[in-house]
Amino acid sequence: MAAADNTNPPKDYYKVLEVDYDATDENIKLNYRRLALKWHPDKHGGDSDVTAKFQEINEAYNVLSDPAKRFDYDLTGICEIEKYSLQEYLARFKGMILTCNGLGIDQTDRWSPQLIENFESLDK
Repeated sequence: MAAADNTNPPKDYYKVLEVDYDATDENIKLNYRRLALKWHPDKHGGDSDVTAKFQEINEAYNVLSDPAKRFDYDLTGICEIEKYSLQEYLARFKGMILTCNGLGIDQTDRWSPQLIENFESLDK
């Protein structure tokens, strides 16, 4: 079974549904409907590739439309950093990066006051 897991890399459901990582439930639903209509097997004469794409879209929607499954997927889904460009990585994990208080880290920033003072002095 481990060999099968190596040959089939995990899917990025956000890319399957062509939505951003912070997409709203409404955006997920709208893109799902658009893609399901576009890739429905009945429109393509039952082509096996189209059927596989349609099933992939349904699988992605099944996970991302359920809040509990989406949360679990976001925590345990595709996390291999090397597979992402910097923009994709920051888009996917910006919630975790920006909300340090969820990790018990103090959000006070000792550099912000100095930066603000420097920018204000440049404006004068």
